[in-house]
Amino acid sequence: MFGMGVSYHSHRLARIAEHMVKISPLAGKQLPSADLVDIPALLAAYYDRKPDVAVATQRVAFGTSGHRGSPLHTSFNENHILAMCEAIARYRKAEGIDGPLFLGIDSHAVSAPAQRTALEVLAAHGIKVHIDQSGGYTPTPVISHAILAYNKGRTTGLADGIVVTPSHNPPSDGGFKYNPPTVARPIQP
Repeated sequence: MFGMGVSYHSHRLARIAEHMVKISPLAGKQLPSADLVDIPALLAAYYDRKPDVAVATQRVAFGTSGHRGSPLHTSFNENHILAMCEAIARYRKAEGIDGPLFLGIDSHAVSAPAQRTALEVLAAHGIKVHIDQSGGYTPTPVISHAILAYNKGRTTGLADGIVVTPSHNPPSDGGFKYNPPTVARPIQP
């Protein structure tokens, strides 16, 4: 394997990539009306719908790297953010996490409203929060790096973080990730 030339590996990787990447037939085309997200309806659902704890799909459930859902399915809305941020504030107090909290968002439609909700809860608990100074988007790795860089060499006053993002999920979804000071893996608040 080590004796083979770079061109062989490049060709082989290209062939593997061809089989792994599925290009949507809609790539580069205008979406059909039925596939567009009604942003005003999405935002109204974020604020107006109330989850029913008796319905499993409407409860906060941390899966791979956090909680994800859609306001349209009452699985990601203001009540979810209020509950998760309250749990994080209590967790921070119980664990002695008293440094700043880095809070980032992505470009999904409900990320900014969820950030505002989170800020209200965190501020009510007196938690110092750092957000992008220009109000821009902050990818998950940037928040992780900020936490690790801030905590480097510290044993007290450690930082943690939240990223409001459903990652690669559809535009109608929202998501919420909590990263503790170690950033090793998100925990369920």
